Amino acid sequence: MYLTKEVKEEIFAKHGKSGSDTGSAEGQIALFTHRINHLTGHLKKNHKDFNTERSLVKLVGKRRSLLDYLAKKDIMRYRAIVKELGLRK
Repeated sequence: MYLTKEVKEEIFAKHGKSGSDTGSAEGQIALFTHRINHLTGHLKKNHKDFNTERSLVKLVGKRRSLLDYLAKKDIMRYRAIVKELGLRK
């Protein structure tokens, strides 16, 4: 599923404070996770697409930075978003 305006609003409404809350760490982490999952599926079919692979690595790094920030700032919010998105096994 491609990332449309409606999908973004749904992600931010579910994980942020509101549908237009694009700045919260939780909303951004959820958006990055959605995009990472989409790119991972694309790379399974197109394993020689190195530009997409680079984009995926950059997104994972951005998400990691936000998760580190959230863990340092508020550990309860960090644990909630990790559990909600299923990022840890």
